[in-house]
Amino acid sequence: MSHSPLLNLPGPSQELLDDIEAAIASARAFVSAFDPELVVVFSPDHYNGFFYRAMPPFCIGTAAQGVGDYGTYKGPLNVQAELATDCVRAVLDADVDIAISAAMDVDHGTVQPLQNLFGDAASVPVIPIFINSVATPLGPLRRVRALGDAVGRYLGTLGKRVLIIGSGGLSHDPPVPTLATAPPAALDRIVHGVPMTTEQRQARQTAVMEAAREFAAGNGSLAPLNPDWDHAFLDLLDTNRLSETDAWDNAWIAEQAGNSAHEVRTWVAAFAALAAQGGYRTDNHFYRAAPDLIAGFAIRTAVSAS
Repeated sequence: MSHSPLLNLPGPSQELLDDIEAAIASARAFVSAFDPELVVVFSPDHYNGFFYRAMPPFCIGTAAQGVGDYGTYKGPLNVQAELATDCVRAVLDADVDIAISAAMDVDHGTVQPLQNLFGDAASVPVIPIFINSVATPLGPLRRVRALGDAVGRYLGTLGKRVLIIGSGGLSHDPPVPTLATAPPAALDRIVHGVPMTTEQRQARQTAVMEAAREFAAGNGSLAPLNPDWDHAFLDLLDTNRLSETDAWDNAWIAEQAGNSAHEVRTWVAAFAALAAQGGYRTDNHFYRAAPDLIAGFAIRTAVSAS
């Protein structure tokens, strides 16, 4: 499922919010019926927990806390430390390099789906898995699929009902700072992790809201959404053609769908983890090109065919 900080801020139309909430409610019903014993979340970060002082492509947390950005949950998550550590071992044994964190900070990209699906982000046992989707240079998508496959093979040994979440927008290009363009204060944050003051965080929220208003009005410099690209990606998932993403070039993804479209890496990893158990089928086929959110917003549910 996609996420967006703008879901928690003034600006989006009530019609859009109602449409997305109805789709989330369907996903919530799917999750409730499945009644998972463990939740694994593949998610990005937006320079709230991971920074250029040491930016791993992948990281599994054995403990994690929400930073509370954009009104999301702030506090510790119910991370299953022993299972998370075993998952790290299994991924390394599968020849996929991954970092481990015993003090992972996670932002709305991780917490918002948990809150939407469970109400309380800390109420469910989780393993958080970070996938760098913002800080270039990025590795090839085939490595993301290899990560998902390794995680899925490990999860298949547990004998548990495991819900796998991939949290990311599809085509979108929000105003995210980069090493080349960030002003000094933002550079300190994305490189060194210098915390934002309350005033800076409020200013950031205001800037995001203003960028969304301009974008929805057809103004500004952000790259346009690409619903055709989004639908092609979703069709690829629906028809079990995940391996085709191995050949996708990172520059092509950004050109077609915006710099933050790399968040589809979380979807690739999640579906690869499911596919490690064999074929699957998808349902809850929701998609909305949502300029008010500066994002192609989608939701899919899927179950193993076996």
